[in-house]
Amino acid sequence: MFDKLDAIINRFEELEARLSAPDLYDDPAFAAKLLRERGDLEPIAMAYQAYRCAIDLRRQAEEMLADPELRELAQEELAQAKQDIPRLEEELKILLLPKDSNDNKNILVEIRGGAGGEESALFAHSLYRMYTMYAEKRGWQMEQISISETELGGCKEVVFQISGGGAYSRLKFESGVHRVQRVPETESQGRVHTSTVTVAVLPEADEVDFEINPTDLKIDTFRSSGAGGQHINKTESAIRITHLPTGTVVECQDERSQHKNKDKAMRVLRTRLYEAELQKQNAAIAADRKSQVGTGDRAERIRTYNFPENRVSDHRIKLTLYKLNQFMDGDLDEVLDALIAADMAEKLAQV
Repeated sequence: MFDKLDAIINRFEELEARLSAPDLYDDPAFAAKLLRERGDLEPIAMAYQAYRCAIDLRRQAEEMLADPELRELAQEELAQAKQDIPRLEEELKILLLPKDSNDNKNILVEIRGGAGGEESALFAHSLYRMYTMYAEKRGWQMEQISISETELGGCKEVVFQISGGGAYSRLKFESGVHRVQRVPETESQGRVHTSTVTVAVLPEADEVDFEINPTDLKIDTFRSSGAGGQHINKTESAIRITHLPTGTVVECQDERSQHKNKDKAMRVLRTRLYEAELQKQNAAIAADRKSQVGTGDRAERIRTYNFPENRVSDHRIKLTLYKLNQFMDGDLDEVLDALIAADMAEKLAQV
């Protein structure tokens, strides 16, 4: 570990020197790349420097113990160093854990109604609202890609993008089956019904991440339509793109412009294909590593929302909170922080 830390310090100091050279900024893209690298290394470098200071302080305090006049001061400094060293060691272990290269990416979120018919579609819309409110609280930007609405105000499917620093790192554990238990508005006898909704959180793929051969695409245009005849467009502005090798189909009819719909559909297609490729690459690792926060498989039930009891329960980390109303208003951090901490603890246990 310490050889790796020494190498990081050397690289950090090298970056500091290079970034102070005025001619570096003649190439803004290269300068930005070095700044990002420096930003990634800075927390580790600062923690390691603090650790080395604590080690030096302990050594000096042990030497001072032999001097009667300095013994009391030495004992205080030695106690402080003995407290700081293990804390800083733990911090360094966490900082050196392998980073998810997608953590800082924007995300595409796909929410689909599952079992439960109209009640499932209504809850899918509630989850859409919940994530939208959370994004607003974080200062992230949200853009709707496509939505298939129902007559009663639910949605069979909604796809949207969230843009902002750390979006994937905060929301990546939301992929899976979300179960709701509540009395539907259409239920005359007050019986609690159980429905499900699936959520998929995908790191948005850039063109450099996944290249698509244009000859592999079939692009169709059609007229937009909506629930109850809403949003009907008399021109064929809606886009359907089929990726022939995989059979992946993406539709977008949210915009009036065919060009904008095509651009959005391509972003969704690229992200879905990128996600499929990542799943292939991670299959062997996932088979060996069963995380406390689950596999992220969309078939896995991850959370229950019980409205009669005002309860939300995350089954992966066995966490239950009795403040479902606040949770549905976008107050997600307590659960998300616990999921991230559980994942980190599991990774640390494997180091």
